Amino acid sequence: MKFHIVTFGCQMNDADSAWLELALTRRGWEHVPEERARVFVVNTCSVREKPEHKVYSLLGRLERHCQDRDGFICVGGCVAQQVGREFWRRFPRVRLVFGPDGLASVPDSLEKLTAWPDLRISLLDFADSYLERDFSLGQEKAPPQAYVNIMQGCDNFCAYCIVPYTRGRQKSRSSSKILLECSELVRAGTREITLLGQNVNSYGLDANGDGLSFARLLEQICRIPELKRVRFTTSHPKDLAPEVIESFARFPNLCPALHLPLQSGSNRILKRMGRKYTKERYLDLIRQLRQTRPDMVLTTDLIVGFPGETDDDFSQTMDLVKEVAFDSSFSFKYSDRPGVRAASFSDKVPEEIKAFRLQLLQREQDRITAQSLRNLVGTDRKCLVEGRSLKSRTLGVTFWKGREPGGRIVNFSGPAGDLTGQLIPVTITQAKKHSVFGEVGKSYD
Repeated sequence: MKFHIVTFGCQMNDADSAWLELALTRRGWEHVPEERARVFVVNTCSVREKPEHKVYSLLGRLERHCQDRDGFICVGGCVAQQVGREFWRRFPRVRLVFGPDGLASVPDSLEKLTAWPDLRISLLDFADSYLERDFSLGQEKAPPQAYVNIMQGCDNFCAYCIVPYTRGRQKSRSSSKILLECSELVRAGTREITLLGQNVNSYGLDANGDGLSFARLLEQICRIPELKRVRFTTSHPKDLAPEVIESFARFPNLCPALHLPLQSGSNRILKRMGRKYTKERYLDLIRQLRQTRPDMVLTTDLIVGFPGETDDDFSQTMDLVKEVAFDSSFSFKYSDRPGVRAASFSDKVPEEIKAFRLQLLQREQDRITAQSLRNLVGTDRKCLVEGRSLKSRTLGVTFWKGREPGGRIVNFSGPAGDLTGQLIPVTITQAKKHSVFGEVGKSYD
């Protein structure tokens, strides 16, 4: 059976799709480009409104494709959890809907669907504990960079966020299973692992925890031989423990990069959001992180136009962005998500004001990011090579794409032999808008 996966949203969805592709391939299925596929899996995101709209547009197009090829569609992820069987009424070719907790059962379900043309299946129940997938699928060669889920769901119920309703309550994964998966990936060639969770800092604090804190889990993973780099995301500021901050100094392979969502620089708005920290607490965490690792690269999430946000509230966010000088940020206009507390707030900010504030914020962030990238020019950075750069096609010479320890993209000229998965010293020669250019350093042999 020929299949194609389309993924929207976060890194957790990327990891889920990668596992599903491997699981189906091991069963003899063939992953092909969209135009050749008969079965489509659409892994969706509903954290913001725009990706959700893109899903409906895509499904309409895939419906027509499947009619011509006698195929069918599977819809998974957060939108599937939210909309459920309603997809069947609107899109006749959708035969499977599954939420995040149903992913482990998808391969078996797809084989049933191919055997029974009139069957439809829904996998929408929330589980009480983390449902393990078969991650030991016999990978002979793993990619140089891999994601590993350490938990599912969230218990924070921020006023704007739909995640607890679409991914369920927090369920920590067994630490022994996590460590085994990480070790297997390294054995198969992975050199960088990113640990994933809605709030990794609260790992182990739910009823499914096995007594290991996130700081201790991080320590054990960092000690895996031949694992050159470790990252983790996402961190909630209210749960960032001193032991985790200290880990950045203790373990050289823990990359000096942290995504720490701020959302707003106004204490009044933070309280309304239900974030459970103040801007003073946030700034204290930034100070501790930079004392521990002066080369720390900090990124964040920001929401503009949250209900009740005044010009003064927004100005406080702008001031804090300038003070911290985030290397980059993901910033969005607030949009109502179904069922969340903020959807019932009456004091919505007009769309034109949200758009204007977002423009100001992103313009300032572009300025800060440009300066941060210019600061790299003339420095030597170790880059983990992900593969050939698309720049090779446009520039007509061999270019490679890698990431330096801070996570920033580096395109560099180098030898034609395959460098994928290697750590290469690169001298940065030029800064672009969102990346830098360089050349192989003199210490490379």
